[in-house]
Amino acid sequence: MVRVAVLGASGYIGGELLRLLLQHPEAELVAATSRTHAGEYVFRVHPNLRGTTELKFSSFDGGGLAGSADLAFAALPHGESVKAVPQLADAGLKVIDLSADFRLSDSRMYPVWYGYDHPRPDLLEKFVLSIPEINRDKVKGASLVSSPGCTAITAILALAPLLKDKSLGVDRDHIVVDAKVGSSGAGGKPSLSTHFSERFNVVRPYKPAGHRHSAEIEQVLASLSGERVAVSMSAHAVNMVRGILSTSHLFVSPPPKPIDVWKAYRAMYSGSYFVRMVRDKQGPFRLPDPKLVIGSNFCDVGFEIEERTGRLVALSATDNLVKGAAGNAVQSMNLMLGLDEKTGLTMAPLHPV
Repeated sequence: MVRVAVLGASGYIGGELLRLLLQHPEAELVAATSRTHAGEYVFRVHPNLRGTTELKFSSFDGGGLAGSADLAFAALPHGESVKAVPQLADAGLKVIDLSADFRLSDSRMYPVWYGYDHPRPDLLEKFVLSIPEINRDKVKGASLVSSPGCTAITAILALAPLLKDKSLGVDRDHIVVDAKVGSSGAGGKPSLSTHFSERFNVVRPYKPAGHRHSAEIEQVLASLSGERVAVSMSAHAVNMVRGILSTSHLFVSPPPKPIDVWKAYRAMYSGSYFVRMVRDKQGPFRLPDPKLVIGSNFCDVGFEIEERTGRLVALSATDNLVKGAAGNAVQSMNLMLGLDEKTGLTMAPLHPV
């Protein structure tokens, strides 16, 4: 039994981590930290957890956690995690960070994408960016792991096989990712743009160019393909609470046959429980749809080919709070501890929602 702590446990991702860990057969939740809710019962902030735990939020104490926990999940805001995580890492705890603070392997990229110089480049080099379906061997036995951004991992899982298989002839300089993101992706702190009157019934472009998650996508795809990759990403806020639909446009000449695209996906994801291929010829859900993954750790992936223009459309759908964040982190924990990566995560999606 591993003793786990969740830092920043009062947010949406923190709440999902608590929900998953409380029913995990190999995890004992020993601490949930919150700067604003210290001393308050967890279920007062996460009412869905009423009756499942009597745990109270506590203040962050790196020294105390080092003595009471074996592994910590850091669900802190960008720029805050880098202040807390080093204390835990230096004390020998295993750490899974869900912020952007340890996602990029090259410290020179932080001033470019996040506007600050990384204070611990030595520690940055020790982190593994965990996408188990792509690099589970690196995650196994790792002590320091970072989990990708929700839009990044959703796009990566659709794109990775197509970039790795060079026989498809994908143009690596012109990859366009269009992401539709539910409101929980903005976190739990309210603002004018997330206020119900402004957020309901929208399809609002909020980062049509220069999205920070482009850096993660390029990093992973370049590593897989062995060549430079350029990704242009646009993100839209849409009228749903949970979920991401990523529609990626790739250009190939000549256009591949469907069987060749299928082979690329099967070669990478054979045996990966949480990636489901969706390309049906009947029914209303013929391609990935966020509605069909809500509450689960699944990523649904599909594709279409437009022969006339040489366009390959790769689609993927996740629950941004589960496979896009907390679920992928727990899956990573399982691998780090030598457990079956599915442990505590095999719940089916909710439907209807």
